[in-house]
Amino acid sequence: MATGMHCNASKIIFQYAESLRKNMTEAEKIVWDQLSNNKLEVRIRRQHPLGNYIADFYCHKLKLVIEIDGGIHLSKENKDSDMNRDIMMTEYGIKILRFTNHQVLQNVEKVVEEVKMTIQELKREATPKSPEGGLVNSFYTW
Repeated sequence: MATGMHCNASKIIFQYAESLRKNMTEAEKIVWDQLSNNKLEVRIRRQHPLGNYIADFYCHKLKLVIEIDGGIHLSKENKDSDMNRDIMMTEYGIKILRFTNHQVLQNVEKVVEEVKMTIQELKREATPKSPEGGLVNSFYTW
């Protein structure tokens, strides 16, 4: 539970994440409706523990975090915490997308489109290439 895709998160962080899943913000609910059930052809988890932090949404396969920031993220203390969390996640090779509640509530389609484009970009980066630069077939041809 405390290693791998959770970056050594503690039991307390897991408990807090469970509480957050039960009490999502309106913006988080709207985004979750667009991301859940493999709608973007990748598994995305909500309120996912990563080290001492909890990502609003996380795709482990692509190492992608999607954050929906409310007004609380404007305070100096929370800006510092967000910066520290971004540093930690970057050290683990995780890409972070941030959106505000306002962006989600005003134009969720644009938010989802940016998430889709990022997913496609990360999938392309993860596709193995042959030494000649072409894509490697990932299936047998016998």
